[in-house]
Parts: sequence; structure tokens; C-alpha cells
Amino acid sequence: MSESLRIIPLGGLGEVGKNMTVYETGGEILVVDAGLAFPRDEHLGVDLLLPDVGYLRGRRVRAVVLTHGHEDHVGGLPYLLREIDVQTVVTTRLTLGLVKSKLDEHGVGQAAELREADPDDGPLELGPFRIELVRVAHSIPDSVALVIETGAGRVVHTGDWKLDHTPVDGLKTDVGKLAEIGNRGVDLLLGDSTNAERPGTTGSERLVGEAFRTLFPLRRGRILVATFASNIHRMQQAADVAIECGRRVTVVGRSMRKNLNIARNLGYVDIPEDALVRPDEAALLPPGDVLALCTGSQGEPLSALTRIAYGDHPTLEVAQGDTVIISAKPVPGNELRVHDSINQLARSGAEVLHQEIAPVHVSGHAHQEELRTMLSLLRPRYVMPIHGEYRMLAAHAKLAREAGIDDNRIVLADNGSVVELARGGARIVDQVDSGVTFVDGLRVGDVQDVALRDRRRLSEDGVLIVVTTLASSDGGEVAPPELISRGFAESEDLLAELRDEADRVVRQLASEHATEIKLLQEHIHDAVGQIVYDRTHRRPMVLPVVIEV
Repeated sequence: MSESLRIIPLGGLGEVGKNMTVYETGGEILVVDAGLAFPRDEHLGVDLLLPDVGYLRGRRVRAVVLTHGHEDHVGGLPYLLREIDVQTVVTTRLTLGLVKSKLDEHGVGQAAELREADPDDGPLELGPFRIELVRVAHSIPDSVALVIETGAGRVVHTGDWKLDHTPVDGLKTDVGKLAEIGNRGVDLLLGDSTNAERPGTTGSERLVGEAFRTLFPLRRGRILVATFASNIHRMQQAADVAIECGRRVTVVGRSMRKNLNIARNLGYVDIPEDALVRPDEAALLPPGDVLALCTGSQGEPLSALTRIAYGDHPTLEVAQGDTVIISAKPVPGNELRVHDSINQLARSGAEVLHQEIAPVHVSGHAHQEELRTMLSLLRPRYVMPIHGEYRMLAAHAKLAREAGIDDNRIVLADNGSVVELARGGARIVDQVDSGVTFVDGLRVGDVQDVALRDRRRLSEDGVLIVVTTLASSDGGEVAPPELISRGFAESEDLLAELRDEADRVVRQLASEHATEIKLLQEHIHDAVGQIVYDRTHRRPMVLPVVIEV
């Protein structure tokens, strides 16, 4: 019987973010990427979303291989290392620098061996897995695709990529190596589907630098550029143009300062020391002499740009004549936050430029023509679209069909699908539990659906607390109840009616010598809740509190 390879996506399919894929053969496990996603509006009070790694719990992972340094591919690694026994983490130089800093912050820097890999070096032998790294262009340096060889066949896992013919660092997607791999034969392609619905090709990163070169010399006030903290090349281009225009550069936002320092130390960014100033120093310079690189392109509540927009930043502010460039596309779900920031910045008198009105952003993901090129270079026997919402996966599948790949050779999977690759082909053979793990402050995984449901009720209808004092020592004498409301803005007449109803219920139960606290709470809850619903058709959270004295 021929050897088989099990491929199990635990995140990244049917969604954007928290990318994680398990490869399993010969009793050994390889994990590609360990990402996170950011919460949507319904995830009240939740900070981060992680893949559910229950499938890996109690098992040893031979290696985690990271394709690049974006949070949706590496942000979940500290949490994974807390729970799962991982022998080695393998990735490229910049990604390793970013990850090492993150692991040290979480106190898990020694949890696994950290191993640097270079696409120009030979293949890596990791147990039964033979891994080759192929350089690809993306919106962060040192991004790679992976060629994974086992006894079951050869798999190409693209990671995030595009065909940028003029990248800032000159390191293009290695088309020659991809073609050579295609000539060797590819049994299964796991391909990024993020932009599979978009026709044409993705613009080069240099287009943004050209836009900066056009815009910056015309501005007389401060210029603020907000982008992802990991977009090293965009920060480099903005700094280069600003320095040419005689401006000093300040970096605002903890994650951006940290990433820029790591990239400078590793030689990926070159900004002269005398061109950099602290935010408090920048605030004292003439506005026309300042470029501020900021976090907050997604409208995050505590980010630098959002605080600046609302006049809450300790050092920087915007005023009439300033220009704010939002050099990023809103992640799905963040649009309203971004629009709120734009409106507030405009209210302050600043001109706000974003991708809808100026060429200040390009995607890091391949469009349709580039996906067709990848399919023609690799000529895979089977295709499995990954990384994207289901409509994106379906669009990638359509491109594969147009490229001549039969329907029965296209695997449209979900998180938790077990895809088996053997000499007979690739097919879905099973399903494992998969889902989401919530990070709420310092707690991981213990925010249950019931907690989110409670938070939704509190946010929509508020809370009513009914406090009743019961003097059990003198035969159950009852004091008049107190009513405390939060987020429940109703008339005083209704609140008085609710007090009277709570008092009636408690006195009736006391007259029947029913003084069991849980029974009292249940009757108060039902009676008060029913009146509220009858009068308002709302269901606030009713919390009866019975105090015995």
C-alpha cells in the first residue's frame, strides 16, 4: 500500500485570517503557518481569534514552517507554543526576527528551536518531510512558497504572493524555480485565493513609491502615512521620499517602531539615524518638516492614527493643511472604523488620501492573471484553493477549471477537512473538529458562546439589577427592593412599576415562607423580565440579587 499524506487546514479556509495547515505522514506532523484573525463586531470584548488546535493537543509537532511575517500567518505562534509540543520553528531571516521578538514578549522564546532558512540554500529534511523554500514577492520581505515532498507526492503551498516585476528590494518571485518544479511534477497545489475574484494583475509596490514622489513635494503641512506595521518596503519608500523633500521621519505606534527597529538591525531598512526623530521632537518642528509613519490604518481604537484623529495622542495632532495618507485596504469588517477615523481627520482640517481616491496602496496578493500564470508554471495534477472566503476559493477553482484541470481534481475544502494525498490522487476523506479559540485579555480559549451572547444582550438592551434585602432573623421581613439600570433608558414610571412588581413577588413568597434564595431570584427574574418585554419588547439582562441580613 502506498504512503499517504493527510492535509488538514485548521484555519484560513472560508475566511480571511488565522491561516494554519497541518501536514501528517509517517506518524510525524508538520504545521505550515500559525496565524490569527481580528474579532468582528459580534465578538464583544474579544481581542484575537485563533485556530482551534485541539486536533494537535497531546501530540508532538516535528516543525512549524512559516511562510512570511504577517500576523494572519504568525500571530498565533506564541499561543500554539504554549499548548503544543513543537520541536522546531523554521522560517526566513526577517520573519524569524519578527517572530523571536513576539515569542520573547510572551515568555515562550525557549519553547522550540528557532531555525533560520534561506531560499537560496538546499532543501530541509524534517523527518519524512523534504522542504524547499521558493522566494515570492509579497507586501513584506522574505516571503516564501513551500515545496513539500513526502513518499505520497509533491505539494506546493504558495503562502501569500504576487508577481511583482519591480519589487523594492529587487527580489522577484522566482518564476524560474517554479517552472523547474513544475517540470518535476506537482501532485497538489495549495494556492492563495485572496484576490481570485479580481481580474488582471496586481500593481507593483513601486507604484506606491511613485505616488509618494508625486504627492509629498506639493504638501506644506505635516504628512502622516498610516500602513500596516509589517509593511517594511512601504515605510522605506515613504521615508526615502520624505528625506529627499527635507523632512524628518518619526515613527508613531509601538508595533511599527518595534518592526522598523528589527528590520533596520537586520539590514532590510536603511533610514539614516539623523533623519529619525522621536514623536515629541517632531511635535516641535515646523509642520512642513515632518513625516509621521503611523499605525492605525484599520481604525483600531487605541492605535496611533485613531488617537491622533480624536485629539487623544500625547504628542502629535493634525490641523488645517496637514495630509493623512491611509496606505492600506480595510480588512473586511473594519470599514466603519476606518471611515470614522477619516471623518474625524477631515473634521480637523486635514486632507485624507486613501486607495479609493489616490494610488497610495497596492495589494500583496495575486490577481487572476497571476494565478493563471502559477497554474501554467506548475501544471499540478490536483488543486486545493486556500486562504480566502468561500467565494474566493470558488473563484480560484473556476480559474483552475479554465486552465484544463478536471472538476474531480479540484478540492474545495473547509477548515477541519482531512484531505488525503496518495498515488491515487487527492480527496476529502474525513473531518476533524475545527473552529475558533478566543483570546480575551490574558485569557485564551475560555470565552464561551454563552459569554458572547450575554455581551451582545448587554450591548443591545442593557442590564437591570434588582437588589432585595431579606431579614431572615426576624421571620423574613422584606425591605423595599432597589433597582439599578445600566444601558436601559426607560421612563421613571416603568422603573417604579418594576420595583413594585419585584416587591410584590418577594412579599408573596415570604408570606408562603418560601425564602430559598435561588427560588426568589428565579421568580424576580421572570416577573420583572416579563413586564419589561410586555412594555418595551426588549430583553435586558435581569440580575436579581437577594441579600440576607
